[in-house]
Amino acid sequence: MPRPSRRVLVAAFTAVTAGSLAFAVPTTAAPRTAVAAKATQAGSAAKPTIVLVHGAWADASSWNPVMSRLQRAGYTVYAPPNPLRGVASDAETVADFVATIPGPVVLVGHSYGGMVITNAATSLPNVKALVYDDAYIPAQNETVFQINAAEPGSCVNVDPSAFLNLVPYPGAASGDADAYLKTAPNGVYQGFDSCFANGVPSDQASLLAAGQRPFAVSAGSDPSGAPAWKTLPSWAVVGTHDHVIPPAEQLAMAQRAGSHIVKVPAGHLSLITRPDTVTDTVIAAARATG
Repeated sequence: MPRPSRRVLVAAFTAVTAGSLAFAVPTTAAPRTAVAAKATQAGSAAKPTIVLVHGAWADASSWNPVMSRLQRAGYTVYAPPNPLRGVASDAETVADFVATIPGPVVLVGHSYGGMVITNAATSLPNVKALVYDDAYIPAQNETVFQINAAEPGSCVNVDPSAFLNLVPYPGAASGDADAYLKTAPNGVYQGFDSCFANGVPSDQASLLAAGQRPFAVSAGSDPSGAPAWKTLPSWAVVGTHDHVIPPAEQLAMAQRAGSHIVKVPAGHLSLITRPDTVTDTVIAAARATG
């Protein structure tokens, strides 16, 4: 007997009275676009929900400084896990989550999360704005590796053996692996602190290095699909000291997308080191949806 799809399983959970849960497996599941459209109609006058998507070598906790500020400002905020397995599959995972949210949504991506939101939002009518924080803003068919090489200066555009620890994972395609950033400097590689976490206090950077989420190597060569920024307003926070995505490339992508650009003197983790600026930018996008 074939396994039911993830959408069917999600649709199977139905709440009942008396505080219990009943499970029923329907024969079909409503299309994602229909779910999102219904949610939009139900909550069109509501304050938009903010969905924060983390990037590679990070997890949802990297958004905590921004998330707490948004919550204090009265926003409902979610930071679901990004699987970091591939652009199309990661985008579908995020899109399935966002489709369950009633009312308008502002979708925010950091770093590789920008690839994900660019692809996820194309099928979601309740997404009203995109915010990119030190992020990839890809055009169709562009890849992470291609963007990293577009301008000089990326600390992750060097020999992979210099900066990556590769670890096998179950079910990986031949030649694929989980990639972790090396902590210590190694030749041309500056080390985790200087490459990925410049500007972050060293004790906090050490915690980030220890708890990093791996990125499937194959995801770096996955081509992006049709970009949602062609039809949605977007904002871009550009860290002028970013060592992962060169600031010149961030600016070029943001200008191509017609984004509202906010420059901040920060490295790749401005969501941690400059949370006020990132939060203010997200709120500006949210207010523009009204």
